[in-house]
Amino acid sequence: MNRQLPAAAAAILLLFAPTVAQGPAPKLPYFIDPKVLDLSLIVPPPPPQDSPTVKAELSELHQIEETRTPTQVAAAQGDDKEEDIFIFRAVLGPSFNPEALPLTAALGAHIHNDEPFADNPLKAAFARPRPYQLDPTLHPVCKTTDQHNSYPSGHTLTGYLEAFTLAQIVPEKRREILDRAGDYAHNRLVCGVHYLSDTAASRDLAYAAFGYMLASPRFQIELAAARAETRKHLGLN
Repeated sequence: MNRQLPAAAAAILLLFAPTVAQGPAPKLPYFIDPKVLDLSLIVPPPPPQDSPTVKAELSELHQIEETRTPTQVAAAQGDDKEEDIFIFRAVLGPSFNPEALPLTAALGAHIHNDEPFADNPLKAAFARPRPYQLDPTLHPVCKTTDQHNSYPSGHTLTGYLEAFTLAQIVPEKRREILDRAGDYAHNRLVCGVHYLSDTAASRDLAYAAFGYMLASPRFQIELAAARAETRKHLGLN
């Protein structure tokens, strides 16, 4: 361990190291207490399956499917497999990577850890069929599931939570970071595994969840450590 790391930063690494060395442990909420943050109070139900909205959403997915290019499919499949803060290397460059930024990687992993605690109760409550389950003529190009858990989109929630966090670290790139989060969300439609209303709901949920996280002293400690690490590494100090 780098002996020059501040004590708080070293403590973060020690907390994160066991999950790397020993493999995945049973998930527990890290920043979000689901008993306190009840997102069911603010998210509306998804549109009814026989509604004009869903018909329009399915039509949009067919149009995307008919026009998506191999490059777009490859990008969507890459985003399907990656759910961490380093999806924003497209904005900050290849030096923005977990090997160089262990504290930032730990913060991003803790944010992603909390995503299911925020959205899984909603997925279970609404039990919305995936687009390809409702319309078998669709051809998804990313990982599929047999579960009815389309609403809201977990990938999108993670993407926006990571984006809001990174915008606190590199505010100079805020617009580009949020644009990348929007592309990440749109790629769920390119994959053919979500409706537009799924991703829109997740974006709104992310604002509420991030406001809650900002009030957490634990989050503020890790954010400060990641900010110092990333800005120094990228030469932004």
